Order: sequence, then structure tokens, then C-alpha cells
Amino acid sequence: MSTSDRLAEVLAAEGLHEMAAKARTGYYDDFKSELATPIVQLVRDLQATGKAELANRVMNGEFDSTKEEAEEWFAREGKDLLS
Repeated sequence: MSTSDRLAEVLAAEGLHEMAAKARTGYYDDFKSELATPIVQLVRDLQATGKAELANRVMNGEFDSTKEEAEEWFAREGKDLLS
């Protein structure tokens, strides 16, 4: 399961369905989001909803992308940034 999908499940379980829908699209993903700092935005959004404990989990790296996701991104587009 991708990090975005895992995050979406946790958000939905917390009743944050709009945020879960965003997570499924990659809005909060380091490698899929158009945001410069998607994890920072996730923390801000969670804090705004009063979910400080979940925000702390995010800040502690629980929903950081995996090594495999980073490698997939690099193979897909990151390698082009080296030239």
C-alpha cells in the first residue's frame, strides 16, 4: 500500500474525509504533490482540525514516503533533474 493510501485510510478513520480524498490524489505526497512542502501543509491542516496527536505522528515521520517510492520517483522523473 502506498504512503498516500495509508495516510488516506488514517484520515478517513479520523473522520477527515475531505483530507483523505486529497491524500488519495497525492496532495500531501512528497513526490506527487504540486505543493513545495506537502508534509508541512498536512501538519497545518491537521492542527487546524484539532488533530494535534495525528499532526505529531506526521512530524515524527510516520507518513514520510518510503525508499521504494523515492526510487520510483527518481526513475520516473528525478533522474532528469541531474542534467
